[in-house]
Amino acid sequence: MQLRVALLGLAAVAPLTGWPASVLAAPAAPSCVQSDAVRVWTSPRSPAVGQPLEIMAVATDAGVDGLEVFDPTGQPLSLRTEPNGGPPWSLYATLFRPSRGTYRIQAMRGGRPVSCRDVEVGGAAGASRDFHSAQWDRATEALYSAWIERLFDAPPGQRLSFPSLQPVLRNPGRNFLYGYLGQGEDDRLPATPDCADLPYVLRAYFAWKVGLPIAYRSCSRGTTSSPPRCGAPVTEQGFGPAPRPASYFKGISRRIVDTVHSGSARTALGDEASDFYPVPLTRAALRPGTVYADPYGHVLVIVKWVPQSGSRSGLLLAVDAQPDNTVSRKRFWQGTFLFSDDVRSAGPGFKAFRPVVGEGGGKGRVRLLSHDALRRDARFVPYSAEQVGLRPDDFYARIDRLINPRGLAPEMAYEATLDALMEQIETRVTSVNNAEDYVRRTRGTVVPMPRGGAIFETTGPWEDYSTPSRDMRLLIAMKVLDSLPRRILRYPDLFVLTGESAAEAKSRIDRLHAQRMEERSITYRRSDGSPWRLSLKDIYDRRSRLEVAYNPNDCVELRWGAAPGTEEYAPCSRHAPPEQRARMDEYRHWFRETRRPPR
Repeated sequence: MQLRVALLGLAAVAPLTGWPASVLAAPAAPSCVQSDAVRVWTSPRSPAVGQPLEIMAVATDAGVDGLEVFDPTGQPLSLRTEPNGGPPWSLYATLFRPSRGTYRIQAMRGGRPVSCRDVEVGGAAGASRDFHSAQWDRATEALYSAWIERLFDAPPGQRLSFPSLQPVLRNPGRNFLYGYLGQGEDDRLPATPDCADLPYVLRAYFAWKVGLPIAYRSCSRGTTSSPPRCGAPVTEQGFGPAPRPASYFKGISRRIVDTVHSGSARTALGDEASDFYPVPLTRAALRPGTVYADPYGHVLVIVKWVPQSGSRSGLLLAVDAQPDNTVSRKRFWQGTFLFSDDVRSAGPGFKAFRPVVGEGGGKGRVRLLSHDALRRDARFVPYSAEQVGLRPDDFYARIDRLINPRGLAPEMAYEATLDALMEQIETRVTSVNNAEDYVRRTRGTVVPMPRGGAIFETTGPWEDYSTPSRDMRLLIAMKVLDSLPRRILRYPDLFVLTGESAAEAKSRIDRLHAQRMEERSITYRRSDGSPWRLSLKDIYDRRSRLEVAYNPNDCVELRWGAAPGTEEYAPCSRHAPPEQRARMDEYRHWFRETRRPPR
């Protein structure tokens, strides 16, 4: 059995002085205190004898070096720790088979304790509860970031994808709050959010476990000339302080997903009647848990920064959910994080959840912080309007400098962009396969096709199994890779050119691009079950056919742009109704121009 503990560091403070041996032998001594900068958290809420206890330390000023844990007799214990990211920084450990009594846990930095917590094992229910404040503050926001990072952690090069959010939340190795309430509450918990729902469900789940208030609004979807507008907030304050059962969370999460949609995160960057607010484009502000809203309604959640090293480019990683409920991790690049400086109909960019805080007056009353308050409140990432009016090229250049502050050799930049494109194509393989499985299950039932711009925003089987939004992003992504050599000429300061001119580097990457187009490939399953290989060049050569390849009523060969009469096309026996094909031709110019229609 294990005991899980978490340490959270929140602001720069002077290290606490060390404790003498006499104090360490008495773990309940009053000198053991949590600091403002570093907080020790544990899970579950009521640690039990012989059951795993998890420990996490998170810090916003700097990392912590280690954990010192003393058992009820004052004997030190040796624990294996797992560090993560920063800011905020976190350090995770597990205490196996704890005995009855009080354990002392210290977060260490430079050989000195910077925070201390006593945890009673086998005591009264809730005796070791961490979240005594029951409010969003610097500590809980930092823990939220650390929790998100661990939830989706994996080696940077690993492709991370799940059929839904359920297996993520039900995995105690990922979810620090798994079973936190001690009610077996995660065992059968449904969690199948789509793209717009994902950040809300993650935030609500965390608030449920920790006992914090949350808020959400009903919003319009916007028009051609104005971004979405939202109504008054609905606040939910029933998660704490007493633990609530899974049924209570299910009810609230259902109300949330029935209310929010793709317009909820696209509100204007200066709009205060919103669930989110824009943040500075700095490494400190763009923490795990920060949301990215693109101009067309797609939403991603930052989960990890991977620092640049001598032999590897840096990475900014995020997760998104698809209409078929799959949840996948993706890297930041122009093919997945779409940005526009036309904010008449949307407010795209990086945003944080607007904090819900106590009024200070009437008991139990809460309010959402205004932009002006967020500029002055040191507990939270400040409001910033710096994304307003940024040209897309300048926006991407700003983020690229955060990801790779030392710049990249042109080859490394090209290979990183190529890998990102291939990830996107592989994700489409999964999406198209899911649609084929649905068609087989329903014995060829024709999926109704919406009219006009609704092909991008609808519900039901079309939303789940068509790919117009994903295909438009793929067409954009292919343009991005194609244009990288020209980007070397425009932004030479982003690249390490080692003595050669930008023009020479461009020519060299042009040649590398031609070579990689033949080498890189994907394989999809044809209608008869046989595999078919497509090189990246094949996919580029059929871009025009991919402009009308998103309809799940078409055979898989057509969805990959196979030309009639070819060997590849031979097993195809299913076609979209003629009326649907005619409308796809009518809408084709949207994909050729890679521009969504106005609402």
